[in-house]
Amino acid sequence: MTDLSQIVKAYDVRGVVPDQWDETLAELFGAAFVEVTGADAIVIGHDMRPSSPGLSGAFGRGATARGADVTEIGLCSTDELYYASGALDLPGAMFTASHNPAQYNGIKLCRAGAAPVGQDTGLADIRALVERWTADGAPEPAATPGTRTRRDVLKDYAGHLHSLVDLSQIRPLKVVVDAGNGMGGHTVPTVFEGLPLDLDALYFELDGSFPNHEANPLDPKNITDLQARVRAVGADLGLAFDGDADRCFVVDENGDPVSPSAITALVAARELAKHPGGTVIHNCITSWSVPEVVKEHGGAPVRTRVGHSFIKAEMARTGAIFGGEHSAHYYFRDFWNADTGMLAAMHVLAALGSQDGPLSQLVAQYDRYAASGEINSTVDDQAGRLAAIKAAYEGRDGITLDDLDGLTVTAADWWFNVRPSNTEPLLRLNAEARDRATVDRIRDEALGIIRG
Repeated sequence: MTDLSQIVKAYDVRGVVPDQWDETLAELFGAAFVEVTGADAIVIGHDMRPSSPGLSGAFGRGATARGADVTEIGLCSTDELYYASGALDLPGAMFTASHNPAQYNGIKLCRAGAAPVGQDTGLADIRALVERWTADGAPEPAATPGTRTRRDVLKDYAGHLHSLVDLSQIRPLKVVVDAGNGMGGHTVPTVFEGLPLDLDALYFELDGSFPNHEANPLDPKNITDLQARVRAVGADLGLAFDGDADRCFVVDENGDPVSPSAITALVAARELAKHPGGTVIHNCITSWSVPEVVKEHGGAPVRTRVGHSFIKAEMARTGAIFGGEHSAHYYFRDFWNADTGMLAAMHVLAALGSQDGPLSQLVAQYDRYAASGEINSTVDDQAGRLAAIKAAYEGRDGITLDDLDGLTVTAADWWFNVRPSNTEPLLRLNAEARDRATVDRIRDEALGIIRG
């Protein structure tokens, strides 16, 4: 029997096809999803990976065998699936492995209204059922099987996004978009249709083998083509989407990356203009700029752990209007608390297009500190290294420690956070300070302890 502990992660199912999972398992996951959620109808979508249509079809067979009606929306981005789950008020399943290499695939699951399904909210129960059925045989099918219906929601998805951001008065902009052969190549033409944009499309061909570069724009090597193209054609900005197009990364007119923390602050300011006094969620490795800007615009910042399940839980608890992470995930109350990089990109276009200055000048007010970026270190003993850092800084004058997520060490002019990876023997360091010399010094001091 396949070891499901290798493919059922904290927030999704993900593994190599067919070595770790296949259509037979996908069918059982479909049946288990219906059983655990109690759904009589679900919606399913998939990305452009070669294995995605077969896996999503098998999942649908499992769901209909348990009596649930299935709406299949076919090729879509992950946030388009969240839109369908929200608009149709149905539990959903998205077949994608996001930015992972071509041989991988996975399932992102949600309850009706795009509410996340993770280990503590149904995924562990789904895994247990699949394990039981794999060992003992699948249950008898329902007396009346469910139906399967095809539905295209791309235009409805685009229309909903346009209802949330007014782009009617923006000036003409030249935009380079790198879809990385992922689902942005499917969604961007429809979402941007009719806007005063001169669109320069890079790698819009849907190709799950990712022939040009990995569809992970947070890795600097994967945006070099975008940066070069922006400079070559004199574009106003560049946008890069990951494989399932739920994350968006921005570069300015000079081809320089714009920090996702700066985008979080920019979008927060715009959302607070619509919803005065609202709460904005940010994780513990976003820049100091984010809570500063939120407060300056009359909002209430709330700091949380890294990870979409924590962000979404806090948004639901606090009624927050927006949430942002330094990984370029952006969450909106008006989008069922789900993450959509496309909506964040539209906010950037609206902000840039409503004034005459360049993007670098616009975002400078939101990008106030020097940062190290995330630095990973392989360690034998994560807990031991964290304890060593705590011992090194505990008791120092003017320094505070907190363990909301890993360990955060804060002084008047700098902070750094060290978090253990959940899946690898790594510690992840992020540092920020008021100037580059200080952040370099703090980074090197922390790495000296981590790598000891």
